Amino acid sequence: MRARKRQTDVLLEPITCSASMRRVEQIVRAVAPKDVAVTLVGESGTGKEVLARRVHEVSPRRMGPFIPINCTAIPDALFESELFGHERGAFTGASERARGKIEAAEGGTLFLDEIGEMPLAMQAKLLRFLENRRYMRVGGTTKLEDDVRLVFATLRSLDDEVRAGRFRPDLYYRIQGITIEVPPLRERRSDIPPLLTQFVQQMSSRHGTTPPRLTRAARDALVTYEWPGNVRELRNVIENMCLLRAGKAVRASDLPGSLRRRSRNTAASAPAASLAIDLEQSLDHSIERIIEAALALERGNRSRAAARLGVSVRTIQRHLARGAFIGG
Repeated sequence: MRARKRQTDVLLEPITCSASMRRVEQIVRAVAPKDVAVTLVGESGTGKEVLARRVHEVSPRRMGPFIPINCTAIPDALFESELFGHERGAFTGASERARGKIEAAEGGTLFLDEIGEMPLAMQAKLLRFLENRRYMRVGGTTKLEDDVRLVFATLRSLDDEVRAGRFRPDLYYRIQGITIEVPPLRERRSDIPPLLTQFVQQMSSRHGTTPPRLTRAARDALVTYEWPGNVRELRNVIENMCLLRAGKAVRASDLPGSLRRRSRNTAASAPAASLAIDLEQSLDHSIERIIEAALALERGNRSRAAARLGVSVRTIQRHLARGAFIGG
């Protein structure tokens, strides 16, 4: 059990070189110890559930359960029972009492993924629970109370959903206090090289295969690709690579066709590397952006990035380590 716990901790550590994700980690570390709701906003596949688990793992609730719910996967008619549980005979097929996810998450964290997809009727009941922390099982008469922290995630703007009448404004205002925006992978390309290393190690270990060797051309293609599916798509590509090219060199021609085509188009249309500096930002922020750009150009290699900038590796490490944990 202890070995399994250590492995989980390793998988949850942030692997990033980008300033944007280090700022996300700073916010997570600041809010995790506080017993407040957190809403994660970002495209599909950006790692919102990983961040939700991160909030849980660095909070005082880390020894309690982490219970995820995908709001898109639950039929409307079963949503209340899934969340609050039900009593025996509450509806056809309810042959015995069942605990809901809130009860199962007692002392821990309940993660509601795609909260924007929750039916309006359930939004009202969730709001009531958030206000007084009490609820009843479906078909029950006894009020229950559980100590649960809630973390929400959405890929669409809840502002737009409120305006469209698909999301309750009172619930929106109740959960929007701590909102963390998760940037897409294409906006943090310097994270791709360390993620490649992490996923190759993970997937090779999971499948018991010899890790493949990525050529420079393959790495260039992976870094310049737009990744519309974000980190999830990257992980799937690496998993296929570990299965199909185990112990072999991976060339650019070995990558999926769509990835090769989009990478070539991106490379062909991209201008020479440039960096716009916002003079309204602090000097430290500008230095972070310059270092991040150099790391992206050098595919995460800190020695080459330092040489490109004419500074020492220690200088880069010092700036990267400022304010947040840097993995890889």
